Amino acid sequence: MTDWLYNDAMYRFETPEQSYWEATSESPNLDATRLEGDLQCEVAVIGGGYTGLSAAYHLCRDHQVDVRVLEAGHFGWGASGRNGGFCSMGGTSLGTAGLIRKFGIDDTRHYYQSQADAVELVHNIIIDEQIDAQCQGDGELEVACSARSFAKLKEDAEMQFRLLGLDTRVLTQEELRERYFDMPLQHGGVMLRPTFGLHPLRYLRGLAVATERYGAKLHERCEVIEWRKEGNEHVLITKEGTLRASKVVLATNGFTPEHLNAQFRSRTLPLISAIVVTRPLTDDELAAHAWQTDLPTITSLDLLDYFRILPDKRLMFGGRGGFDGSERNANKNFAALTTRYRKLFPNWNQVEVDYRWHGLICLTRRLTPAVGRLDSDASVFFAFGYHGNGVNTATWCGKQVADWLAGADNNNRIPPTLPRVVHDLPKRIPIPSLRLFYAQTRIAMFRLTDWLK
Repeated sequence: MTDWLYNDAMYRFETPEQSYWEATSESPNLDATRLEGDLQCEVAVIGGGYTGLSAAYHLCRDHQVDVRVLEAGHFGWGASGRNGGFCSMGGTSLGTAGLIRKFGIDDTRHYYQSQADAVELVHNIIIDEQIDAQCQGDGELEVACSARSFAKLKEDAEMQFRLLGLDTRVLTQEELRERYFDMPLQHGGVMLRPTFGLHPLRYLRGLAVATERYGAKLHERCEVIEWRKEGNEHVLITKEGTLRASKVVLATNGFTPEHLNAQFRSRTLPLISAIVVTRPLTDDELAAHAWQTDLPTITSLDLLDYFRILPDKRLMFGGRGGFDGSERNANKNFAALTTRYRKLFPNWNQVEVDYRWHGLICLTRRLTPAVGRLDSDASVFFAFGYHGNGVNTATWCGKQVADWLAGADNNNRIPPTLPRVVHDLPKRIPIPSLRLFYAQTRIAMFRLTDWLK
């Protein structure tokens, strides 16, 4: 067993998270079983979230590759079944100005085009595979919580439009109130397209069904506990079986078991994110905040809030999670998150919370996603580090890995479709034993900067 960063309560693979998504999504009609005995395949995928399933889906559908996917829990156990369901552009914590400073205009433009392509990819999969993902909206709102924040938000949006050609539109405080919703802490905002909301677990399970239909073999509740190399063959060992493969795709993101392969140690910084979902709101309650939209929404804070009204009129509200992952700390954080949503929407002070849960998002040292293959072993591919924006980013990264792995010459050259922003492994995070301290410090710093704003 690996030494996990957080409390063991975060890694109970046998126990489904008690989320709204789990409660409103039927179990998929899958042949997925535990891995038993000694089996073989061409490509083994470790991790059955968006990245791993997208890689397997595209390997099987487009390239007819023999693939098996190993998932430690049930399909949808991890972040892919717990997130807020924002299929939106992002995937980095650098921001537009930070990307331009570090990578230049051309590479930044290439990256944002890949993000728009990623949103379209998810949309097309949902349509092609007839997944009932409860899609909502056609854009994302970012709301400024102070006049100073609005000025900065407006400046960034105008830069995105002028330099990168993004579909951004600035909204005044009055426009937000008249067309979308009204809350005390709003000073204007920005609309960004393309973006839409969805039921993340229904999408994940629909993707799993489609992946299996195209020929992939799915195995759930089979945590990989050892990974070794015998000649040119990878040997993945679970509690009940062994899988031998020519190539491996590591697709575990914030739940990466670092003991399996030394090349992946200290490459990620998982942060806890938490969500609450209220009871259904009445029409009068929605009118109390002039609610007229189903667009996914975030606040322009360092510790951003994210929220939307779900199809059954519940408010889903998310933000940063606790410090250590323990149940005690989680309960404290859920109470703080509930207080926060009631501060933003004071007319809903008496609206009860029906569901609450948490999961992990995944940061890298360079604050951008990582997609590639190991220099030390060209038969190992990877994709991770979506910075809280995994629905489309992970799906797209999985496809890039699939197309790269199945390339005709299968050489080490980086495909031209991959932006330089996401190339290769990020640098290791120094002094790995201090990563929890780094995470706590980052959250505390953001709380301070948000207070100053």
